[in-house]
Amino acid sequence: MDIQRFNSSNLQRNCDYPITTPSGRVVSPSASRSWTVDRAGLEELLADNRIWFGKNGSNVPRKKTFLSEVQGGVVPMTLWKCTEVGHNQEAKKEVKQFEPVHPFATPKPERLIKRIINIATNEGDLVLDSFLGSGTTVAVAHKMGRRWIGVELGEHCYTHCKVRMDMVIDGEQGGISKAMNWQGGGGYKFYELAPTLIVKDKHGNPVFSEHYNAEMLVAAVAKLNGYFYAPDGEVFWKQGYSQDNSFIYVTTQYLTSAMLDSIAGEVGQFENLLIYAPAFDVGLNTHYDNISVRKIPQAILSKCEYGVDGYDLNIVNPPEVDEDEEEVYEDD
Repeated sequence: MDIQRFNSSNLQRNCDYPITTPSGRVVSPSASRSWTVDRAGLEELLADNRIWFGKNGSNVPRKKTFLSEVQGGVVPMTLWKCTEVGHNQEAKKEVKQFEPVHPFATPKPERLIKRIINIATNEGDLVLDSFLGSGTTVAVAHKMGRRWIGVELGEHCYTHCKVRMDMVIDGEQGGISKAMNWQGGGGYKFYELAPTLIVKDKHGNPVFSEHYNAEMLVAAVAKLNGYFYAPDGEVFWKQGYSQDNSFIYVTTQYLTSAMLDSIAGEVGQFENLLIYAPAFDVGLNTHYDNISVRKIPQAILSKCEYGVDGYDLNIVNPPEVDEDEEEVYEDD
């Protein structure tokens, strides 16, 4: 930090004086400026090794600020040298530890990711990498004590990312491990996307995938509404529950008043029930104060059936027969 400052009307004259640098060069404040300290203050700073005159000892004096005195860290440098954050060859060497035959094509060095994470996060923060690649980001985040989420659609999610994280947890010593004194530990949960819900059958019609069933639909509707999916073995309409003594029931049948009355007779005085159906009688939702009836989106239920691939031929515009046309019969 430069020890010059702008002059003002009340600035003391004893802050405007020449300074002799270690090289013998004499420097003075520029026009309209002065030093921030008087001669006595300068001597104290020099005695405390607080003044820097540049590498050759002839520059305008600057005050040193030590890292321990900086509140909240320092501003990152714009230029990051490969000697500090690594390079491509270093990154490829790191990934070959867990995949020597087919290493990831464009990995990033762990030292580079370490600097980015160090600038942007604190220990315990959550790091998201939605294009996980070779898994460098989550590997570094794990070693640095961050929580993390990684997303990857490619096969290298299995061949690279998972293998790498297993090695990290076991305490592998590549990348920044030694710098972080990494000894292994922790864990993670590995999730796979479920198969596509709606597929097309051999006729081109949309159907629910054979991987799904009605129970899965109930579980999904329950979860979307904040209920725990837990079918009761004795009461059919208790397919899920919430913490406030409320229950949920999902049916693919048309809900009639008679059906609702039958269910209502079993619902306790201090119980609430949410029912989902593809359709129901008009006004059914207002019959009972403790029972709500909602409609499952018809856009799905009207077009999709579970695993069905046989449909009756539906001729919208059948050909018309000319009544005046003479009928011709062949002789036996």
